[in-house]
Amino acid sequence: MFFNTKKCSMESEILEQPHVIKELIDKYNHQELELPDSVEKIVIVASGSSYHCARFSADLLGEIANIEARAIYSSEFNLKKVIPHDKNTLYIFITQSGETSDTLAALKRVNEGFIDSNNDRYYLDTLCITNNQESSIWNLSKYKINCSAGIENSIAATKSFTAQMLCILIVALNLSKHKGGNIVEYLDSLEKLPDVMEETFQLRPKIKHLARLMSKQKCIVITADGISYSIAKEAALKIKETSYMNVNATYLGEFMHGHVAVLNNKSALVYIAVDGISHTAVANLEKIRKNYNPTMFIIGKHNDRIISNFNINVNCENEILQMFSNVVIIQLLALEIARKLHKNIDKPKGLKKVVV
Repeated sequence: MFFNTKKCSMESEILEQPHVIKELIDKYNHQELELPDSVEKIVIVASGSSYHCARFSADLLGEIANIEARAIYSSEFNLKKVIPHDKNTLYIFITQSGETSDTLAALKRVNEGFIDSNNDRYYLDTLCITNNQESSIWNLSKYKINCSAGIENSIAATKSFTAQMLCILIVALNLSKHKGGNIVEYLDSLEKLPDVMEETFQLRPKIKHLARLMSKQKCIVITADGISYSIAKEAALKIKETSYMNVNATYLGEFMHGHVAVLNNKSALVYIAVDGISHTAVANLEKIRKNYNPTMFIIGKHNDRIISNFNINVNCENEILQMFSNVVIIQLLALEIARKLHKNIDKPKGLKKVVV
């Protein structure tokens, strides 16, 4: 059995995030990104944690830039007979290593071009967000953003994930600005991100307590609504990767359609909130409590109408800052659960990672 008695790479990389984010803000926040002049739709292709960033991106681009966007798993994309190919569509490929095989295959497929109704071939713009400027995906993409997270040794992506989130946020702000949007408030907010992350680190005693409670569970369901669903997916993956626990993520509304039956077993339910808890979510959570009475934890903004067993949160002034704080919470939570279960955090069984 592996007992982790000193700081592992995952912990070090989580704690590096304020520095990584500050460096990225200094690099990109007041710089005009090179992007296509006309973008009407966006398709984001990625795998693993990068896919969860893609899900976050799709919601964010709609909210901030008012552009229709969708996220597709790289492996799913490669199996599709027909892929999105409307003109003025921007394809974004997100990958930490820049060498993810199925994401690379998807990029090559898009680069082959498409045939229009006049039998003429046309090509769509591509943008990559990666941590490796020497990678295949970097070299094959027309537009490029280096997320500059530095070497990430732990298999569980942490600092590369938040760096990708920030990069796509800056892309969304640039696209919004091109369309005449007012982004001043967002730009000012970004400057506060490193401090919000540092403040979130101060919650570690509470996070360790929550980890102790969750480590005793046999089944954990992580739920969310809206843009927080991407963070719920990332939370489930982080805990699976580091602790091998049976953890699943789902939209709360969809969970009520049959999936809720899993709570007939002894279970814990986690709800992640970024902008408070809606009336519908309150009703669903109360129905779950009445019918199944699971142990219930809230990460993010709480609501007095919900009785939970535990709540952990940093009160942030807006949803963007709250999203990043919630991500740091779930990263630290996965780390501490793995420690409670005495897992080899940086080298989980059966998993490998391309390190750059």
